Amino acid sequence: MSGFIAVLVTIFAYSATFQWSPAGAANILAVQPIPCKSHWNVMRAVLRVLTDRGHTVTVFTPFVEGDRDGYTEVDLSDQMAPLLGLDAKYLIKNYGQARKSIPKMLDFTRRSCDMIYGHERMVKILEGSGTRDFDLVITEPLVSECVAYAATVLRVPTIYVVPFPIVTYLERPLTGHISNPATVGHVMFHRGNPKAFAERLSNVLLTVHCSILIWFAEWQYRWSNSRPFDTVDLIKPSLIFTNSYFITESARPLTPDVVQIGGIHLAPIEPIPKEILEFIDDAPHGVICISFGSMVLMSSLPETVQRAFRNALARVPQKVLWKYEGDMKDIPKNVMTRKWFPQRDILSHPNVKLFISHGGISGVYESVDAGVPIIGFPFYNDQPRNIDNLVDAGMAISMDILSVTEDALLNAILEIVNNDKYKRNAKIASRRFKDRPMSPTESVAYWTEYVLRHKGAPHLKSQALSLKWYQYFLIDVICTFLFIAFVVFFIIYYSLKIIFKHFYTIFFSVKNKYE
Repeated sequence: MSGFIAVLVTIFAYSATFQWSPAGAANILAVQPIPCKSHWNVMRAVLRVLTDRGHTVTVFTPFVEGDRDGYTEVDLSDQMAPLLGLDAKYLIKNYGQARKSIPKMLDFTRRSCDMIYGHERMVKILEGSGTRDFDLVITEPLVSECVAYAATVLRVPTIYVVPFPIVTYLERPLTGHISNPATVGHVMFHRGNPKAFAERLSNVLLTVHCSILIWFAEWQYRWSNSRPFDTVDLIKPSLIFTNSYFITESARPLTPDVVQIGGIHLAPIEPIPKEILEFIDDAPHGVICISFGSMVLMSSLPETVQRAFRNALARVPQKVLWKYEGDMKDIPKNVMTRKWFPQRDILSHPNVKLFISHGGISGVYESVDAGVPIIGFPFYNDQPRNIDNLVDAGMAISMDILSVTEDALLNAILEIVNNDKYKRNAKIASRRFKDRPMSPTESVAYWTEYVLRHKGAPHLKSQALSLKWYQYFLIDVICTFLFIAFVVFFIIYYSLKIIFKHFYTIFFSVKNKYE
């Protein structure tokens, strides 16, 4: 009997440590339509959570890492080459302004949809001849909603993974609401929180401009070359995971279907390679880390900019770890260059004093999590507002990459390294960033399974999605009030006119009588 009880206790203890998915094992179809490494890092982290929970994932991706239990890849790298190491001047010129970047990103998203939906494996899935039925689709919208086509055809819920703060140019069609441009900076605005009148005016104009750009471009595509995803009413996402959180995104109203998972990609800290660790430990004045991410080829920057960096860094007492492609000429003695560094692990080392970055959200979260101040050189898209939010938090300085000079960069470095307030504010930001009721991993697991349990969770969606634009902005109500006011004014006007005319007639009749 005692042996039987011991077996029961063992089974109970084992079951308590093994977490079964409360929604049951689901078959999930994931699509990564944007071949950017930073975007994939967020999607990969989300999918890792779900496979660890016992769900089965089939993912179309250009970033092939190998199949594993419950995880199957469909390689898209031949049709969709990963965007890595691009020319910095090209990125600034073509994506530095919304009027240029929005049409390009829309065209890119639609071409990705064409390629993915034309893929032999996807065609079989959409025709129902795949190996299994799917319960959920997870994908990323960049600018176009065409990514919802697979879920629409399969008639299953869909979840969007947004790798940067909520895409304000798609907020209305996805959630039904629009953020107040008086308090929330557009994702492509240079300020996270517009303050002065000129900033609020610029933010309003940018918000309207981007919305019109997308509407007009989508209309042109549908009229000139309609695709299958243009001929159906695309399903709305049941849930939106957005890679944002406090500090890097200021407080703002969010609908229940928007869940913040900022920092989901942050992996556990691992040992730093010996050579790099010795370099860091042997730096009595600390270390500066420089990286402009996976997309920007820093060696493609103008020589004047690179020279300003080299000369400024040669004058600081700190050692420098610089992610740099190729061979750097006139490399300072205190600088170590590599094509790749374990950035997450390095930033977590206590001897790192400063991170010089382009403001990509992945690196920003790594720096915030580690409590390391930043000098930001934003290029495009969400990067300017990412850095601006950190400037507001008192842990960063923002600079322009094309106009930077040796003295300006040196002064900025010395200001952050020698002024304790930046480090102190960075530690405050780190504590706030980590202090959550539920970790990003737990949020992904819970809310994904919530959508599965509740058949798409339609009750999370705002009723604003069922309203036309003129209804949402109360144009019909305002017009009704204006019409009523006009009728009342008209009645009052003609009533007074008749009354005055009547009194005028009486007055002159009496006057003429006595004259």
